[in-house]
Amino acid sequence: MRSVNFASISRKSFIYGFIILLFAVLSFKLFQMQILNQQAYEEKSADNSIKAIEQTPFRGVFYDRNLKIMVDNIPAYTLRITPADYDPKLNSLIDKMINADSGFVGSILKKNKIYSKYIPLKIKRGISFETVSWVEENQENLPGVDYIVEMQRGYPFGIKGSHSFGYTKEISPNQLNKEKDYYIPGDYVGHNGLEKQYEKELRGEKGFNYVLVNSKRKEIGKYKDGTQDKISIKGKDLVLSYDADVQKVAEEQMIGKRGAIVAIEPKTGEVLALVSAPDYDLNQFSYVTSKEFLRDLYNNPDKPSFNRATMSLKPPGSTFKMLAAIAALDMGIITPTTTIYCGGGFTFGRFFKCHGNHGAINVVHAIEKSCNSFFYHLIYKIGLDKWKEYALKLGFASKTGIDIGEEATGFIPGEDYYVKMYGEKWPRSIMASLGIGQGEVSVTPLQLAKYVSLIANDGNSYQPHIVKGYLDNKTKQIIPYKFPEIKTGIKKEVFDIIKEGMFLVVNGSGTATHIKMDDIKISGKTGTAQNPHGKDHAFFVGFAPSDNPQIAFAIVVENVGFGGTYAAPIAEALIKAYLKKETLKKDSVKTEIKQPIAGVNIED
Repeated sequence: MRSVNFASISRKSFIYGFIILLFAVLSFKLFQMQILNQQAYEEKSADNSIKAIEQTPFRGVFYDRNLKIMVDNIPAYTLRITPADYDPKLNSLIDKMINADSGFVGSILKKNKIYSKYIPLKIKRGISFETVSWVEENQENLPGVDYIVEMQRGYPFGIKGSHSFGYTKEISPNQLNKEKDYYIPGDYVGHNGLEKQYEKELRGEKGFNYVLVNSKRKEIGKYKDGTQDKISIKGKDLVLSYDADVQKVAEEQMIGKRGAIVAIEPKTGEVLALVSAPDYDLNQFSYVTSKEFLRDLYNNPDKPSFNRATMSLKPPGSTFKMLAAIAALDMGIITPTTTIYCGGGFTFGRFFKCHGNHGAINVVHAIEKSCNSFFYHLIYKIGLDKWKEYALKLGFASKTGIDIGEEATGFIPGEDYYVKMYGEKWPRSIMASLGIGQGEVSVTPLQLAKYVSLIANDGNSYQPHIVKGYLDNKTKQIIPYKFPEIKTGIKKEVFDIIKEGMFLVVNGSGTATHIKMDDIKISGKTGTAQNPHGKDHAFFVGFAPSDNPQIAFAIVVENVGFGGTYAAPIAEALIKAYLKKETLKKDSVKTEIKQPIAGVNIED
């Protein structure tokens, strides 16, 4: 009998077992690939054979309150390169064709190496039609090079809006890292102003066309006959509170000047016009902005890129006299019949001059005549901290929250500030200057416009804003945005007294009678802020019509002199543009750029 070779049997069993196990594993893998993970592998396969072509949506446009287009879209060609298909040997040729510096294309490709090589990179926006034709004619010799038609910003109404509209520019690497779920390299995003603040509303939703490609990434047809394509959705069209005619006149009025204009509808807080001068041309940002333009813009000593309407801080001069009057009346410190004697000035430690000798004068006529002595006395009666409290109620020393982003806070000093600066025995004589809007107090033109709007509307309004809402694409109805309501809590009777004084400034024997109109009653207050570095700054704030305010405004013209002489005539032009629009159209009268009255200095 032969002996059994158990070692041989064990080896065979192991081999058979291993083969069976191997087939079991392979069978399971096949089952997993073909059944369990079928969809995932199909998607991966599709990635290798399907190309997604991004469709950039049209950006929302800007309408004014009367639905005139202020910011539009106009077509522009953009050159693109898909790195996976592109030959870098073409770099110098492409540089030459798009009039770029040597190495321009190479630098863009290098900068975007971290992203998928199948994502088309936008090389240059606004290429010429000649360049487009060249790309078309040489397509076979330009692998990975193509172009698309995009939209760039246009300004058909001839309004600059430099400091409120903002502009679009290529997304930065930092922003791309934060928002890579939506944007890709080369996308344009809102920068500054409304374009930035309302970016998500304006940008819309991207679409995608899916096409089949072969192993060389050449397009061979639509994927599933285009049934999987996603149509892009246009961004929201914003309806601004601006009145295009008023904005245009305001810009014209500030040509050759430095300063700002802000006009507001008192009942709603809607901004009718906002101008900072000098300004600059937003069309320069529609294409690739030239280095020369940027150099001139940022090196200009007049700083045209600086938004004076919301960022410039200055003492408000006599326009601040109403603040002290409001506080004193609301606190019951004075009544409309209370008089304070003006003998040409006021003494507290030293002599503070008034520009007139007004005798015994009440609050209404103190505003009309802009009597310094009255307000020198008044701030001591109120007390510094109470005066500051009312300044805060009327919106000073805080941002208004306007929807263009950049904004300065300003400063209103209180007793704690002077204790910190000088100690407990700080010189009380400092307070006199504050009573007439001088000294350490600083405000923006926007804050002044909000302040006079609150006066015009009896202490109530809404947060200043430029966007009313958006236009529904289907119904064409305006869907309004909501903004916070402002309630000062100050008695209406107080504002009635203040408005009587402001009415007399223009319609009585005050400092702005030269802008008096027969058919529209204007209320206002001139101001001249001292400037240690040159000529004084001219201020004028006010509203019209006096009995039913529809427009309130703050006007600041830098380094020119008296507010009544240089700022008040601008207000007249704004009022005509807004309240006499139809009359001006019928008469075909173009609103003139008001010039200072020759030989006349109107002091406040």
